[in-house]
Amino acid sequence: MNVLGIESSCDETAAAVVADGRRVLSNVIASQVDIHAAYGGVVPEVASRQHLLWIIPIIEQGLSEAGAKWIDIDAVAVTKGPGLAGSLLVGLNAGKALAFAKGLPLIGVNHIEGHIYANWLIGREPEFPLLCLVVSGGHSDLILMTDHGEYQLLGRTRDDAAGEAFDKVARIIGLGYPGGPAIQTAAGEGEPSKIRLPRAWLRNSYDFSFSGLKTAVLRLVERLQAEGKELTVCATGGQTDKALSVCDVAASFEKAVVDVLVEKTRRAAAAYGVKMVLLAGGVASNAELRQRMAEELGITVQFPPPRLCTDNAAMIASCGYFRLKAGYRDDLDLDVWPNLKLV
Repeated sequence: MNVLGIESSCDETAAAVVADGRRVLSNVIASQVDIHAAYGGVVPEVASRQHLLWIIPIIEQGLSEAGAKWIDIDAVAVTKGPGLAGSLLVGLNAGKALAFAKGLPLIGVNHIEGHIYANWLIGREPEFPLLCLVVSGGHSDLILMTDHGEYQLLGRTRDDAAGEAFDKVARIIGLGYPGGPAIQTAAGEGEPSKIRLPRAWLRNSYDFSFSGLKTAVLRLVERLQAEGKELTVCATGGQTDKALSVCDVAASFEKAVVDVLVEKTRRAAAAYGVKMVLLAGGVASNAELRQRMAEELGITVQFPPPRLCTDNAAMIASCGYFRLKAGYRDDLDLDVWPNLKLV
């Protein structure tokens, strides 16, 4: 069964064709990162207008790269939420129109659930029960998954999501947008032990909180400015050991976030006796997080390649396949749900 997936929840316009929920035949992504970088973040109106320009060409390219004609497509899966309302509307209405015109089943997919199903597009098929850590710009969720479509929320962010904190801290220390890749690169040249940053453990809870950590970085920069100092460029030849660099802050911040994510996931995995742990979402592409999860959890940890961690349509098509297989389909009155939750 070939499913056409369409994703437009934020600033990526994407289309993909996936066979039987696991084999990627095509996965086309048009990113708007360069457009929004000038604003330091995604501008919703700009994003939705770009989706309008790109949605049809991207779908056509997705079909072409898969070597598929419409007769080869068995269903259309499209993101219904969460996300930016204007952006979601472009993809959803394109999916509804195509499903109607071609007489195909329509499946609305939760964007967060889609991120989880990126793990069905690689190597080993996940085994239930499993624990999934979804970390992205808008979400930091720890989810117990006992079967397809069966979820139990164990913990979520109480304030800033991990990806949101990465973006905000990157702006504070002058690394620009998007923050995740910029901080990872800078952290590779920094020394995390030079700065002691707080970690919100929220005892007896699997919830997360990164707002205080972000504020601690802000206060550090403000204190330096008040003293007539500033962060130096990443430490290279000629600087003294006492110089505090942007890379030191990035490394300390990254370690603080990863410490909490790894430890809470480890505790939950042990408490619920899961067979494996999945990583999902844009922050799951962070190299430090991936390495430490694999080394410290003591059970199988699986994560998609970075291209499948960030927003894409292959994950939407995969999720749509399993939902269709379970007998689920939507009517043409399906609407967007910007604040949709998984559980």
